[in-house]
Amino acid sequence: MKKAELVFIPFPAKGHLVSTVEVAKLLVDLNSNLSISVLIIERTVDAESTAYADSLTAASTTTRIKFIHLPQPDQDTDAANFIRSVVQTHEPLVREAVTKIVEHSNSVPGSPRLAGFVLDLFCTSFRDLANDFGVPSYLFCTSGAGFLGFLFFTQALHDEQNFEFVELTGSETEFTIPSYVNSVSTKLFPSATFKPEGFGLFLSVAKQVREMKGIMVNTFLELESHAVDSLSNCKLPPVYPVGPILNTEGCSGVHQNYDSIMQWLDQQPRSSVVFLCFGSRGSFSANQVKEIACALEQSGFRFLWSLRRAPEQVNGKMGHPTDYENMAEVLPEGFLDRTAEIGKIIGWAPQSAILGHPATGGFVSHCGWNSTLESIWFGVPMATWPLYAEQQLNALQLVKELGLAVEIKMDYRIDGGGEVELVKAETIERGIRRLMEHDSDVRKRMKEMSDRSRKALMDGGSSHSTLCRFIDEVVDNMP
Repeated sequence: MKKAELVFIPFPAKGHLVSTVEVAKLLVDLNSNLSISVLIIERTVDAESTAYADSLTAASTTTRIKFIHLPQPDQDTDAANFIRSVVQTHEPLVREAVTKIVEHSNSVPGSPRLAGFVLDLFCTSFRDLANDFGVPSYLFCTSGAGFLGFLFFTQALHDEQNFEFVELTGSETEFTIPSYVNSVSTKLFPSATFKPEGFGLFLSVAKQVREMKGIMVNTFLELESHAVDSLSNCKLPPVYPVGPILNTEGCSGVHQNYDSIMQWLDQQPRSSVVFLCFGSRGSFSANQVKEIACALEQSGFRFLWSLRRAPEQVNGKMGHPTDYENMAEVLPEGFLDRTAEIGKIIGWAPQSAILGHPATGGFVSHCGWNSTLESIWFGVPMATWPLYAEQQLNALQLVKELGLAVEIKMDYRIDGGGEVELVKAETIERGIRRLMEHDSDVRKRMKEMSDRSRKALMDGGSSHSTLCRFIDEVVDNMP
């Protein structure tokens, strides 16, 4: 077999970086003739992503994965404009890095030859650069197949019928989208759908992906069989479900509070703790924090709550949530004393380690795709509380289509531009009680899906076989 090298370009956010690095590891493990260069776009405003990126080279156990760091001049704060600026500002840097890879390949006998670019959903515009180098482009989608189908549906509706989604802002119109079993209300669409810049980005991404040679998706056939099947009817490049792609070791032992969190969990009965965590961008207003606290206290369940301070704008740029210096200031008076025997409130959370602990019995989550796959991997049923991006669509799948979660809310959002809803304690408590039922159908289904997720990556499993097929495709398409 010819030696091949792929260039991966992940979007500079930790959730995208982690799964990209993990799929790269799987690919080189499967084929000794494959090498991968991961181009890391650095962002000074995202300390968590930067720290993770900085750790990669030292932690690498193979010489066949290289990490090439590219500086990032931080610019636009608007998400769609930032995504576009990544491609615009980094095109010369990426071109230079890939040119060096090609020159090395040409000058050193036996070196792998450039075989293609593997691009993040938000880096698809680098396809033009791949064309300049005469190699194909492939997508690695860090979201699920359902959302990918949503992108293609909205693009087709816009292009074929000149449909403008901005006109449906605030409505509850129902659409039949092929990648979902149930009809989907516009109140569950990503907020970007109703913003000209955001929807313009969706259209651009969908069109670029249609021109690629193949699509890897971080999902597995047993989880999203309906969505994957629907994509085969969309006149798309071959679709490869290769997940669940996870870093289940997380940051174990790195954070100063890791040991105390694990020791507390060790003291709790099996499946007795409800874990609340809302991702790297997850935070709530002071009033909403009080409602959550009341719900936890009234439910009486043991709880582990990752509570973060809402970000502040600095020089016009929105920061990231931070840990509270004094949590009592935002909680109901006396709450910490009254719940000291059953609860623990933390800032940063080693999510994988907590989900993998036997004491954890339920997960109140923002339904980010990485968090969803982690919860499935560890067999922990979920309660949905989406915040932004495509998380409302993920919540719909989990509750209505897969039966792996109960609903606290499905249409909650913090990125809509209007007033953020206040979810009352009664609603939250009701969701937590349903989540923690020991013999529920949701818990049983989650356990079954957990087993399937692990089998998918075993030798002969659905995703293992698909990864091997993808490698064959890459070699066959080599220039």
